[in-house]
Amino acid sequence: MTTVLLVRHGLTAMTGPVLAGWTPGVHLDDRGKAQAVSLAERLLPVPVSAIIASPLERCQETAAALATGRDVAVTTDDRLGECHYGDWTGQELKKLAKDPLWKVVQAHPSAARFPGGEALRDTQARAVNAVREHNASLGDDATWIAVSHGDVIKALVADALGMHLDMFQRVQVDPCSLTVVRYTSLRPFVIRLNDVAGAIDDLLPPKRRGGRRRPASSDAPVGGGAGAA
Repeated sequence: MTTVLLVRHGLTAMTGPVLAGWTPGVHLDDRGKAQAVSLAERLLPVPVSAIIASPLERCQETAAALATGRDVAVTTDDRLGECHYGDWTGQELKKLAKDPLWKVVQAHPSAARFPGGEALRDTQARAVNAVREHNASLGDDATWIAVSHGDVIKALVADALGMHLDMFQRVQVDPCSLTVVRYTSLRPFVIRLNDVAGAIDDLLPPKRRGGRRRPASSDAPVGGGAGAA
């Protein structure tokens, strides 16, 4: 089974008050840099086959921190990029909340298409396709990191849970949080969601006899069973 570590980028000056979207030149602020370093240190014991990131600066910078101390180069996949918000890009959220489309985005996101931009259902489709293709390329025993954006990760989680996109606003994905999905031949398992401080021992490959670790191969999640999280 392939394990995907979904990481949202760290904080920027625009995170929260403004819908940054594909605005160029949005970098991690000091808080975001510290978040990225902290997560990188926490994940360093976990062997990863690849680190693949959205092309936007805040994701590239988060991915660069995660690559520190690893012999793994960061690669880019535009399909992990933020939703194209079109005319909403760069607008304050308090202003957007007054737009009639805001209620659609919150209650019926599968019907939402941003003016001059992308439909959320298309964002989900491209992100899911990207993850599935990288899983196939990297192989069943791979663990890899995908650095992306809040709405993209929420859409990926909805797909992994077999949940309609209209439910994805119920998923919380904080800046520089870790969400883990294991993809098996049968179905995905969501192992972690919005983790900002947990231990990572369960993400390490199981030990072989003699002390060496071997990759997990079962179709059940580690510690599996009904209700395993």
